[in-house]
Amino acid sequence: MDDCIFCRIAAGNIPADIVLEDDSFVAFRDIHPKAPQHLLVVPREHLLSLNDLDLWQQCEGHHLLGFIVRAAKEAGIADSGYRVLTNVGPDAGQEVLHMHFHVLGGQDLGDFR
Repeated sequence: MDDCIFCRIAAGNIPADIVLEDDSFVAFRDIHPKAPQHLLVVPREHLLSLNDLDLWQQCEGHHLLGFIVRAAKEAGIADSGYRVLTNVGPDAGQEVLHMHFHVLGGQDLGDFR
């Protein structure tokens, strides 16, 4: 989609601090980090949110999780620990209507309540 910022980043049309990429996903640093390491993992395919997951083949979900682990390793937070979250819809605070996952770490993130 031409007007989707994450599609444009994934296509290389907008610069980003890319940590890891493959044919299906891109991981880049968030420009407004909430932790010392804050990555965004986005699929190259435009899906609005996790609710659109049924549009994917089952293997893509497995590939996504493996990619998130590899991105955490590249960021140096795999051993100390990290949090993965996604926001779905306006009540959850989803600001960009392109499915994405936040990967946060680099400090004690505390209890999530």
